[in-house]
Order: sequence, then structure tokens, then C-alpha cells
Amino acid sequence: MTAIELDGVRKEFGSVTALNGVDLTVEEGEIFGFLGPNGAGKSTAINVLLDFIRPTDGSATVLGRDAHEESKRIRDRTGVLPEGFDVYGRLTGRQHLKFVIESKDADADPDTLAERVGIPDAIDRKAGGYSKGMQQRLVLAMALVGEPELLILDEPTSGLDPNGARLMREIIREENERGATVFFSSHILGQVDAVCDTVGILQDGELIAKDTIEGLREAAAGDTTLEVTFGDGADIDEAVTIIEDAGIGTGVAGAGNGIRVTCDASEKMTVLNTLEEAGFAVDNFDTEEASLDDVFAAYTSREEVEA
Repeated sequence: MTAIELDGVRKEFGSVTALNGVDLTVEEGEIFGFLGPNGAGKSTAINVLLDFIRPTDGSATVLGRDAHEESKRIRDRTGVLPEGFDVYGRLTGRQHLKFVIESKDADADPDTLAERVGIPDAIDRKAGGYSKGMQQRLVLAMALVGEPELLILDEPTSGLDPNGARLMREIIREENERGATVFFSSHILGQVDAVCDTVGILQDGELIAKDTIEGLREAAAGDTTLEVTFGDGADIDEAVTIIEDAGIGTGVAGAGNGIRVTCDASEKMTVLNTLEEAGFAVDNFDTEEASLDDVFAAYTSREEVEA
């Protein structure tokens, strides 16, 4: 089943177009990374999914139900950690969790939830005294109530320290292994790279790419850096000349006891075979692929040039 579907969604705020005909499908069981710079329209898209705002045009379907017509049934099956959330300062963490448990008629234990997100000692303190990171953990615990089929997390690591961000990633993986679909919106590329199966890139209200991270790397980055190491005594200059004369890749240079070749991923074996046929003993080789930061920069800069 499709967990999320946006069909030609357009949202205008006066003269500003926040979403411009977005088509997006997220399959059940995916960890989907929704990427984009601040102001790209990510939170607007999430608000459409949750029926907090209505699209100017197009439609949204969540868990097989119309996002507007059946919004309450959708929210009963969905856990949400929104960006810019608010907690009630006069209520304790336990009271926050009990409220959600009762509203969802869920069989959940506040202490277990607090332990899971790392705030067991603060559960009976008023949330107004929590740090930003502790509030973030509390709202995550609220999102986990009732073992939701879908988790929508909007910038979930923005207020967390490194340990909190690592715990967030662990919980995302655990929830996905349990069977939940995770829709993870962020502009922090490293967090998305660490947990997501599939990524969509939103820029200026338009979905400019959607694929697996590996697929995006291959399509956007193109070249790979192959580092080949030889045994002692190898003639590095000769190895460079051989690759240059063979016309393989777009660049080659000596690197310590070996060479570095910039080439398409499909040319890696050609480089190794060419060197071995020339009598070079390859001790080791390693590949450096583009980071998600590189991929994101490649896609967004390409869109800017085309615009």
C-alpha cells in the first residue's frame, strides 16, 4: 500500500507559491527522507498531509485515506513530531504523555516511553523547565504513543545534541523494523544519509528529484574517485601515463604508492584490468563516492542554472 501520496499539490499564500504541483509517493515500510533548504516548502507539504492547511489545488492521501475527508482517522494512526512544536510549561512530562495515551485510547506506559527517549528522570518535572533537547525528546515520546503506522518527523534532530541525534536514529530504525513508515523531513543531510531508504529533494516548492541515495549519487555526481595502491617499487608516473593514454576517466594523478583516478563507476574494472595487463601488481583499491552533501549541491545548483 502507498503510505503517502501527493497528487499535483499546489499551495499559495497570497502571491507566494509554497508548493508548485508536487507529485510524491512514499511506499509503506519506507524510511523516506524529505530534503530541502529552509523555505523550500517541506513543512507546508507536511501540514497538507495532516490537514492543518488545505491545498490550493491537488490532493493528498495518507494511509489510503483522503487527508482532508478522513483527517481524524489518519491522525489516530500517525505519530507526529512537528517543527516549532510547543509544550505546556505547567504540565509534567507524564501529564503530556497521559493526555496523548488517553486521546488515542492507547495501551502505553508513560514511564516506558520516557525511558525509551532518554528522559526517565524528568518525567514528573514540569515541561516548562525542560531544555530544548528534552522537549524534543518528550514530543518524540508523544509521537510514539500507540505504535503508529506512520511517523512524520519534521526536523526531528534540530534541538538535539549528538547523543540525542544518535538515539533519534536508533528509534527511527526500531520503529521501521516494527513496521512503521517513517517520513523524515530535514535539511541536515548527514542525518538523512544515516537512516533513509529513499530521498526526495524539494526546492522552491517543487520536487526536483526522488530516488534511493545510491541512485541519486549515480545520477547527480556521475564520477567516482578510485584509489589504487601498488606494491613497493612500482613506477607511479608510468601508471599515470598508461591510464591517460587509455583515455579512461576524466583525471588521474599519483597518490603516495599508487594513483587516484576520477572516472565513471562503470569504468572501475577497466582501470584495474588495464593496470594489471601492463604488469602492475595491485595491492589494494578503494572507492570514494559522493556524499549526500555533494549530491544535494549538484541537484540544487543544476536547478538554479536551468532556472
